[in-house]
Amino acid sequence: MSEFIMPDFGDPAIWISLLTLCFLEIVLGIDNIIFISIVAGKLPAPQQRKARNIGLLLAMVFRVLLLLCINWIIGLKDPVFTIPQIGKLTDGPLGLSWKDLILVAGGIFLIVKSTLEIHHKLVRKEAAEEKKSGAKAGTSVASVLGQIILVDAVFSFDSILTAVGLVENVIIMIIAVMVSIGVMMLFAGPVTRIINRQPTLQMLALSFLVVIGVVLVASGFHQEVSKGIIYSCLAFSLGVEILNIKLRGKEKNVKLNDSDRPMIN
Repeated sequence: MSEFIMPDFGDPAIWISLLTLCFLEIVLGIDNIIFISIVAGKLPAPQQRKARNIGLLLAMVFRVLLLLCINWIIGLKDPVFTIPQIGKLTDGPLGLSWKDLILVAGGIFLIVKSTLEIHHKLVRKEAAEEKKSGAKAGTSVASVLGQIILVDAVFSFDSILTAVGLVENVIIMIIAVMVSIGVMMLFAGPVTRIINRQPTLQMLALSFLVVIGVVLVASGFHQEVSKGIIYSCLAFSLGVEILNIKLRGKEKNVKLNDSDRPMIN
């Protein structure tokens, strides 16, 4: 059981636990920031920051409320029904809990949403004109907030259950959640601007969200996939893409310099 007791901040172990949990919450929030950046990027520029901040504040409130009901959250891990063995896909009957169902539903939503976004960006030829004019037709703040809240809810369950396995004091968990959300709010804006400026980064981010969706579905069916490996692959892919962006920038500068040189007859 988790405890609602004021921690002794004079104890170095408390600070180590807090810093560790803050770091973990920030790392687990990377996929959340990417999703918020992509969805909020569909709004007109003046509304993007407002949508991001409201979405993240609601995420913080939601996570704190979940922590205040932590014993109920832990109970969500108890199986509610069992599905029989499916050929060689499972080792035996599989008991699914509410937590598993939430992860599966959230994972499917991420896969479908990210795939539709990839398709939308590939087939929509007038996207460049819309980006120049700043018009983001067909998207409302309410729609964006609804999607952010839905995904925040799924990530919150995953984050809270991870925190329970590391720390028993709820107050430390609440502090870590507030710190991590503050960091997300600080970096969500720059991440949004960078992703919107580079179409290839948008594709990379959306592909990463598809992978995260698959990981959530697998977790719902008790098939654990190392998130460390997933984040390492993302970091490697991001590093390669940054090198490609720099290379394209240098090639563009070379072409511009060549075009400025006078013609010699």
